[in-house]
Amino acid sequence: MLRKILVTVCICVISATTFAQEGTTSPYSFYGIGSLKFKGTAENRMMGGLSVYSDSIHLNMQNPAGLARLQLTNFTIGASHKYSSQKSDEGSTDAATTSLDYIAVGLPMGKFGASFGLIPYTSVGYKLTSDGDLFNTLYTGDGGLNRAFVTLAYSITSEFSVGVDVNYNFGEINNTALITSANGEFQYATRERNESDLSGINYTVGLAYQKLLENNLQIMGSLTYTPETNLGSTNFREISSVFVSPTTGAQGTVFSEEIVVGDTNFDFPSQFTIGGGIGAPKNWFVGLEYTNQKTSNFTNRTFEIDNVEFKDAAKYRLGGFYIPNYNGIGKYWKRVVYRGGMRYEGTGLVVNGEDINEFGISFGVGLPSGKLFTNINLGVELGSRGTTNSGLIKENFFNTFLSLSLNDRWFEKRYYD
Repeated sequence: MLRKILVTVCICVISATTFAQEGTTSPYSFYGIGSLKFKGTAENRMMGGLSVYSDSIHLNMQNPAGLARLQLTNFTIGASHKYSSQKSDEGSTDAATTSLDYIAVGLPMGKFGASFGLIPYTSVGYKLTSDGDLFNTLYTGDGGLNRAFVTLAYSITSEFSVGVDVNYNFGEINNTALITSANGEFQYATRERNESDLSGINYTVGLAYQKLLENNLQIMGSLTYTPETNLGSTNFREISSVFVSPTTGAQGTVFSEEIVVGDTNFDFPSQFTIGGGIGAPKNWFVGLEYTNQKTSNFTNRTFEIDNVEFKDAAKYRLGGFYIPNYNGIGKYWKRVVYRGGMRYEGTGLVVNGEDINEFGISFGVGLPSGKLFTNINLGVELGSRGTTNSGLIKENFFNTFLSLSLNDRWFEKRYYD
C-alpha cells in the first residue's frame, strides 16, 4: 500500500516539472495573468463544465465536498487538443495547441475522502502586432500558473458533506514587446522584456447535498466559495537594443540593461458557485450551475494597459448524462455514459468598450474499460470567444479531450496475500 502511494506521489512531482504551461494561443491571454484553464475533469467538461454531480468512481475537482462520495481509489489523468481560428477585420489565422490538463489521485477513507494532484490554473500564449507610421510593435507572451492541490472531504450525514481544498499556485509569465522601425530608418530595434515569477496559496470550501426521492429520483445541490487570494509577484524588466535579421527574424542583442522593478502583490478575485440537479441514480442526470467571480477587483501585475477594464464575471452551465443500462452484461454500448452540455461565460474582461464573452457546447462518451469501473472518456467542444467589433479578434475553437479514470481498492483488508 505504501509503495503505491509513494509511486503516485513521485508521478505527480515529476509531472510538476513537465507541465506544459503554454496551453493557449488566445490573444486575450495577454491580459491579467492569462486565460483561466478549466478546473475539472473531462467528464465534467463534456457536461458543459457542470460540477454539481458527484459519484463513487470519479473525482470531482471543482467541489471538494463531492470527494466524500468516492468509494474506490481513483487515479485520473487528462489531456486536450485545441484548434482555433482567429478572425479580425484585417484577416484571419489558425493555431493549435496540445496540453496535459490534470493528473490527480483520490483516496476514500470511510466517511472521509482525500485527493491530491496538479492542474494548470492559467495559461499565456499570444503573438500580436501593432503597425504604425513610424514604428511596428510585436507583442509575444508565454507561461502561466500551475496549481498543486490537496483536498479533504467529510460526510456529515448520508445527505450532507463538506470539503476544503488547499492550493499552492506557482508559475512564470513572460511578456515581450519588440519595437522596430516601420520604414527601416533605424538599424536596431528596441526590446522590452517583463518576467513575473508568481506564487501564492488559496483555498476553496464546498458543500454538497443529495437526497433520494420517491420514484427512484435523486436531487443534488452544491455550493463552493473561494475567498480573494493574494498572489506575490517577483518582477524583472530588461530593455535591450537588438539586431533583427530581415530574413529569419532572429534577434541578436547589442546592448541590454536591467530596469529595477519592485516586487508586487495583487489580489485574485473571490468566486462562488451554486448548482442543482435531478436524475435517476446510474441512469440519467441533468443540472444547472451559476458562478460569480469578483473580477472587478482584479489588478494587473507590473504595468497598466489602456482601454482595458475588468468587471464581475458570470458563468452559466447546463449539462447532464444518460446511461441506457449500467449493469447490462454483454451489452457494451448500453453501459456507455453519454454526456452533453453547454456554457455561457461573461469573462469580466472589457477591451475597447467590448465585453469579451465565451460560449461552448460539448458532448462525449465514457467507455467502460477493465475491472472496477475503470473508464476512458472522449469528448469534443465547439465554441467561440470575443468579437470583431472595435478592432478586436474573435476566436472560433474546436477542442478534443481525452481522460483515463482508473479505479482500484487500496485500503481493502486482505486475509490472504
